[in-house]
Order: sequence, then structure tokens, then C-alpha cells
Amino acid sequence: MKRHHLISSLMAAVFALTSVATQAQTEVATSRLPQEETKASPAPLHLVNDEYQVWLDIDLDDQTITVPDQEIFGAINGYIGAKRDPRKWLVTAVEKIDDHNARLEIINDYGSEDLLAMLTLLQDGSYQLRQLEGSPLRIVVKSKWLKLPKVLPLKLLTKEAASPQ
Repeated sequence: MKRHHLISSLMAAVFALTSVATQAQTEVATSRLPQEETKASPAPLHLVNDEYQVWLDIDLDDQTITVPDQEIFGAINGYIGAKRDPRKWLVTAVEKIDDHNARLEIINDYGSEDLLAMLTLLQDGSYQLRQLEGSPLRIVVKSKWLKLPKVLPLKLLTKEAASPQ
């Protein structure tokens, strides 16, 4: 009888230890899983310049934007488009410098020209795209190349105010 009691006690201890070990393994494994983000990522931005009739669609956090009629490129950070020119400039990389500045790597849709630019959120809520180095941003207007200014002012256009480009 004592022997039966001893075996039962040992088995209970083994089950208890196994349970504790399993719970600890589960907690360790769960802690390694990616945690849900509590902070929502900002939506992609639609920035426009009315004078030059150009826009910048950009997601500063992820590659979520597909260039219309150029889906072959897949999802990228963004692109610059123009009402008067079907060509696009593709934002292939974004490096956030701080809450107000991001460095952008941009190439044309042929891959023959590229540049680095800084996108800055200004105090009044508008943005500016400043070309730092590389090829100049240019579009075709009336069959002629038009260089965009090195510092291009942009304003945020809300979804409600946006018209199809």
C-alpha cells in the first residue's frame, strides 16, 4: 500500500512538473510571436502641386501602393505622377529621418534615371519635396521636357477632396 501511495505521489509530481514546464514553454513561445501594433500606421498620403499638375502618392511606412497601369512593379512605397504625362517616377525606398522628414529613393519608370530627395512636413501642414542629388525630376508637357523645381511645394489632399488622376 505504501508503495502504491509512493507511486501515485511520484506520478502526481511528474504531472505537475510537466504542466509547469508546458506552461513556461507556451509563455516563452508566445512572447516570441509578433505583437499586435497598438499604434495605427498613417494612411498613404496623396500630395499635390496644382501649378505643375503633379502628385505624389506615398506610404512612408510600407510598400502598399501599386502604380496604375504599371502593376508589373508590384507594391512600392509610392510614385510621382502628372496629369499631362503618363510616365511615373517610382519611390523605391523610404528612410524616415524623424517625425517631419523622410529620405526618398526615386527612379523613373524606365529605370534610366534616379535621384535622392527629402520629403518634409512643414509647420503649416503642407509638404515640400527637395531634390538632393541625381537626375532632375522632369515631365513632358506639350511634347517638351519640363524640369520640376528642385524644391517642389506639395499640399495634402484628403480622400474626400481627391479626384481621380
